[in-house]
This record gives sequence, C-alpha cells and structure tokens, in this order.
Amino acid sequence: MNRRMLGRTGLEIAPLVFGGNVFGWTVDQQTSFALLDRFVDAGFNAIDTADAYSTWVHGNQGGESETIIGNWLKILPARREKIIIITKVGSRLAEDKQGLSAKYIMTAVEDSLRRLQTDYIDLYLSHKPDTETPIEETLRAYDKLIQQGKVKAIGASNYSANQLHEALTVAADQGFARYEVLEPEYNLYDRSGYERELRDLCIGEGLGVITYYSLASGFLSGKYRSHDDLGKSVRGQGASKYLNDRGFRILDALDNVAKAHNAAPAEVALAWLIAREGVTAPIASATNIQQLESLIRAVDLTLSASDIELLTAASD
Repeated sequence: MNRRMLGRTGLEIAPLVFGGNVFGWTVDQQTSFALLDRFVDAGFNAIDTADAYSTWVHGNQGGESETIIGNWLKILPARREKIIIITKVGSRLAEDKQGLSAKYIMTAVEDSLRRLQTDYIDLYLSHKPDTETPIEETLRAYDKLIQQGKVKAIGASNYSANQLHEALTVAADQGFARYEVLEPEYNLYDRSGYERELRDLCIGEGLGVITYYSLASGFLSGKYRSHDDLGKSVRGQGASKYLNDRGFRILDALDNVAKAHNAAPAEVALAWLIAREGVTAPIASATNIQQLESLIRAVDLTLSASDIELLTAASD
C-alpha cells in the first residue's frame, strides 16, 4: 500500500487512520482486537486515540481507548514499531486533569504511556487550545518530551489559523519542536473551518493533516436520511444537524458517484478526502468487520475529475 509522509514528522502512514474513539464505547475489547488485527493485516498502520476517550460514557473515567490499544499491543510486542500511535492531551478528564500546562502534560503523558503499554508516543497532539496557558509553556514541555524520547512528534487539533500560526512562530523563535500535524474537523459537509486560511497555512508550512469527523458523524455513509433514521445507532443524534437541503444535495451526489463505481457512499466520501490537496489521511472508525472492509475499499477507490467536481459543487 502506498504511504504518505505525515508532514515533516518523518512518519509514513497509509492514507487512512483508524479512529479509536469507539473503543470502550460502542466497541468492546474483543471486537476492538479483531478490528485492529484486520486493519493492520490490510496494510494500514496509524491509530488515532486520546486520553479523554471515552469520558462521555457513563461509568468511564477516560483512558479506556488507550487501555484497549495497549492491551492489543501487548499481545504481539514486536508489532509496536510498525504501528503509528497518535494520542492527545488537554481535554477534560476531571477538574484537575485538563489543559496544556507543563505540569499537567508531564503527568498526562506518563498516564498515556502506561495505558498504551509503550515507552514512546509517535504523535502527541494538543486536543484543543488552552487559553489559560501560554503557548510557550506548552511547547517547552513538548520539546522536553521529544528530547527524552517519550514523544516523536507533536501536533494540534481544533486550532484556528491564528492559534496555529502563533504556535509555529513561538516554536521558531524559541527553538522548540513545533506542531508538525494538524487534526481538524473536515469532511464533504464541514468544509469552512479548515479550507482557506487554515489549509493554506498547513500547505505553506508543510504540516501533515489528518481529518476527524471524516464521515460527518456517519451522515455521509447515507445511513441517516430522515429524523426517523437517527435512532439506528447511539451516534445517530450527531447527524441530525446535517438533515437539511444542503445535506440531501450532498447525499444525492454521493449516491450518483457511488452507483457509478459500485461503491458505498461512505467510500466515496473518504475517497474525496484522500484526494484533497492539504489532506494526508482521513480518520474513520468502524464498529464491525463489515464496516471496516468498506473503509479499506475506500483507499482503492479512484475518483475521476468529474466525480470530484460533482461532489465539491454539491457541497459548496
């Protein structure tokens, strides 16, 4: 499988990242193991998670996804060096466990390493900006972790163009390791937050970009076409905001392209992202092997220029 350089991190990833937010939520450990085994066997190598996954589930405290991934890695330790582990820090786990202060980062990284049962993290992301902590403090902490070998590269998620530019400027001025990867919300429906200034900055600075909500909470799979459909899964309510004229226009375009390629709408939506300038790889999750096989097929789907034009115009 062709792999892509993830910005200037030195890491090479397949053009699809497995989203580990489902582990410990809609997927139990045994099923998680089966999904990860199939994902790796198919030639993929990057897994995205966070220390906050999945605090939103009743009874969870955070770290459930990392723990499952760590237990999977433990089964075959030699596999670790072939896998790119992406995790995040900064989201709220508890009142005293949140933010991007140096003190908290140094504590949180040890917790993530313990749960992941590894001695290094390939890519460590600021999950969201922390306006209470100077970016210089945050970057100094990350720089120290890189020097210690506990983290290979750093990045940011949910940063605006101004916030990312400031972080890059401070890193350059202070001689710190810089954010080399951005993880924004970006898909065929949600385009405005990443396109223009933020995308231009990432391209200009040579940052890798991995997108989350790549299927718009499942809406772009075509599963949710009316409010009655939202009860099909526990994640269904997240797709309700897409049930409008623009959303239906996008689904029509997806249906047309999918029919021409004998593919599923979700596969087309991911293929559109994979083909976009300024995107290294989309993140997508699956809760069963059938869904995962569809994600795998998306990487082999080549859209024509007219396909891409149709999809892009429908979502404008």
